[in-house]
Amino acid sequence: MAGQPQIQARKNQKQNEWMHDRQMAGTIAFHVTNDSSGGSIVRPRFIFWLAALASLLFSLSASAVTTPPGKLQNPPTEQHEDASLFLFNRKVITFKADFLGAPPSIRAERAHTLLENMLSDGEDLTVSIRSNPEGELVMLGNRMAFAVTAGDADPLLGQTPASVAQAAAAQLSQIVSETRESRNMHSILLSCLFTLAATACYLFLLWIMKKVRVWVTGLLMRQAEQHVRKLRIGDTQILDIQHLLPALGHLLVALHWLLMALLTYEWLSFVFRQFPYTRPWGESLNDYLTGILTEVFGSIVSAVPGLGIALVIFLLARLCTKLMGQVFERMANADQPISWLNQETMPTTRRLFSIAIWLFAIAMAYPYLPGSQSEAFKGLSVLLGIMVSLGSSSLVGQGAAGLILTYTRTLRIGEYVRIGEHEGTVVAMGMFTTRIRTGLGEELCLPNSVIASTVTKNYSRTVKGAGYIIDTTVTIGYDTPWRQVEAMLLEAAKMTPGILESPPPVVFQTALSDFYPEYRLVAQAIPAQPRPRAEILTMLHANIQDVFNRYDVQIMSPHYMDDTATAKVVKPENWYLKPAAKEKSDSHA
Repeated sequence: MAGQPQIQARKNQKQNEWMHDRQMAGTIAFHVTNDSSGGSIVRPRFIFWLAALASLLFSLSASAVTTPPGKLQNPPTEQHEDASLFLFNRKVITFKADFLGAPPSIRAERAHTLLENMLSDGEDLTVSIRSNPEGELVMLGNRMAFAVTAGDADPLLGQTPASVAQAAAAQLSQIVSETRESRNMHSILLSCLFTLAATACYLFLLWIMKKVRVWVTGLLMRQAEQHVRKLRIGDTQILDIQHLLPALGHLLVALHWLLMALLTYEWLSFVFRQFPYTRPWGESLNDYLTGILTEVFGSIVSAVPGLGIALVIFLLARLCTKLMGQVFERMANADQPISWLNQETMPTTRRLFSIAIWLFAIAMAYPYLPGSQSEAFKGLSVLLGIMVSLGSSSLVGQGAAGLILTYTRTLRIGEYVRIGEHEGTVVAMGMFTTRIRTGLGEELCLPNSVIASTVTKNYSRTVKGAGYIIDTTVTIGYDTPWRQVEAMLLEAAKMTPGILESPPPVVFQTALSDFYPEYRLVAQAIPAQPRPRAEILTMLHANIQDVFNRYDVQIMSPHYMDDTATAKVVKPENWYLKPAAKEKSDSHA
């Protein structure tokens, strides 16, 4: 048969492995029982375990040989988890590899059972290490406690079987010492005495802390109440004492509980260290707190050079911003200032340069800030960048429009303008919005992007000197002499307080419509007086009505449905009706 040679070869391989295991077990037994005199002492319990293990291996080999040819295959190697050996709450060693067919968990269980029996029996508890071809043997008296193989050492950590065995032997020696201490009544009584003394000190310190907290709270409350009342800007108190005192009280309570927690932690760690069984817990508590404090202190110390460099960068940035501000101010106040840098654009220019300098300083100091290279800090930076990118599109547009309005000088503070349907005096110009105050006392806040995309009418820019333009329009029929209409409009302008006589008001005929001409009165108002444009315009309209009524001229825009019997014309003898006056330069008689 084709499968017969394979079955025979596998049978021979299993028999060879079984013979090798028997020889290895004998070798280990020889090294374990070899005493100092050179004689061999074979312990029945150890030989019994070896015989049972050999029988198990032989039965497994026989079952593998009798496997049918069609089922013959190599089973996958089973990976066992690491197992740690603990005694008296102390970790002795971590088994990572199989030994004589026993997985790490079985090795740890067997070693635990053996060591507990030996510690309870009180036999020879001297810890030693013996070398063996299969690994390092950790001995307790004349008996092998456990073996350390090459698989139990981690080469990546620089471990060897000998170093792992030395560390395990040291832990085992400490466990033996603590076992003897736990059976010593004098040591137990002394530990109880130390525990009672520590508890008394702990309770006394808690009482002292309570008294100190009450005293410190009263002192800080009195000092805070005295000093906070002095922190004023004018007649306004900066801090509210009703909110500050409760906040200080909560802060002191939190600090008190923190100190109590630390004191309780240390007391518990000290008490645990007094007894052998709980000593590992106390050591772990103390080591944990010490590790945290060491890590925090080390982080602070390691962050000091970076913080120093960042501080120097920020100080240089502040020095540069002050220097640039002084340079810009002198350039704006020069006799011949630069076209793009004057009193109006200097604040915005200085602010832009300051922002650029601080952004550059932050970019330079960022690598030196503590935690800047951590994943959490990087993730937060990315999140903020995404949020700014998604929400700053309109913000950037508003800021760009504000810069355009500033550097093109479309508007100035104090000018009277009309933007779309809104008109008023410009009271403030910002990076994103502009505020104007209407003649009715309303203050409007307009986005700069709206102003940049809307036609702006400036009533203050075309006048000579300070002031603003005020105008109004009337339509009168063709049967009223235009000279009379112009004279009445000018007379009404002279009667209106707040309208300047120089430059004098002017009347323009802006249109000759089908049924009437259109007259527009343009004058310059006085800005020094606290009269809004709407108020002056109201008085002008009232005076126009009074003047027209005085001269029996009806303010009306006629519309004709049919031709009249008489023509709507003005005869020459009626050209200069009052208040119109004939001028010498007029060519018409």
